Amino acid sequence: MMTIANPIYDSVFKFLMEDTRVAKTILSALTKMDVVSVKVRPHEYSNSMRDTLSMFRIDFSATVREADGSEHIVLIEVQKTWLETETLRFRQYLGVQYQRKENLIENSKEGYAIPMVAVYILGHKVGDIEEPVIYVRHDAYDYNENRVTKGLPNPFVDSLTHDSIIVQIPRLRGQVNNRLEKVLSVFDQTRSDRRSEHFLNIDDTLYQNDDEMQPILHRLLMAASDAAIQQDMDAEELYCSVLEKRDTEIMLNAKKIAEQNAQLKQQKAKLDDQQAQLQEKDNALRLSIQVLQEMGVTDEDIAKRLGIEPSEVVRFSK
Repeated sequence: MMTIANPIYDSVFKFLMEDTRVAKTILSALTKMDVVSVKVRPHEYSNSMRDTLSMFRIDFSATVREADGSEHIVLIEVQKTWLETETLRFRQYLGVQYQRKENLIENSKEGYAIPMVAVYILGHKVGDIEEPVIYVRHDAYDYNENRVTKGLPNPFVDSLTHDSIIVQIPRLRGQVNNRLEKVLSVFDQTRSDRRSEHFLNIDDTLYQNDDEMQPILHRLLMAASDAAIQQDMDAEELYCSVLEKRDTEIMLNAKKIAEQNAQLKQQKAKLDDQQAQLQEKDNALRLSIQVLQEMGVTDEDIAKRLGIEPSEVVRFSK
């Protein structure tokens, strides 16, 4: 068995992906593209720069080769989080990326954007989706729901939409059935070391004679023995525990408020029902008084017959 650093931690993941050979292997497996080369873009966010953020982001510019031999640039935005509260921040970050001038196709007079793929590496499950990796692609359709292929891909259309890849780390479950699962196996939390979640124990025989996996393992071995990265993992663990505590308190308060609102709603419904019953009773009493008055019965006798005060007779006569 081999003990490696756990890349679920931002500090380890950043150290791993800064190696362009490793990034090329991981991004090729994820996107299923023929990635020729990758460059880390300068606007990545590290753990030490965060105060209110609880996700890690790192952006790549990838040169991709198509089946016909042509090459083009694709932006790959990788976002990783432990927590389940980041959907809005994911969207906000993508919005910022769409506005960046350096994300436009070079020499494009129309201002078309470079095609983009968003990769979400999640430390939590997404509802009842059981597949560890899902691909969300945006096809074009006509009014009759027929898929449109002629003229596509098109830079205008590609500028307005992007594909997404969602990785659910808790769904990996030790399975290695294809190339992607083999690459992602170094993220599999079922391999966590019993003594510390900072480390994973993996069977290195699974990766023998795999020239692309060796740099990944080597990089994670280096991280496992790096004191600074260990300190960063400790800080990140503390940081995320504070966020989880905060989110738990928010959820408990929200649940309490929801229960109080439900009780108030029930009380209001009960009061509305009581008011309706009283109104119905008043209408019946008013009608009785009106009938008796039309029969010539005095207000005093009406009060006696109906068991009410004379003042009530006067009030309902108005």
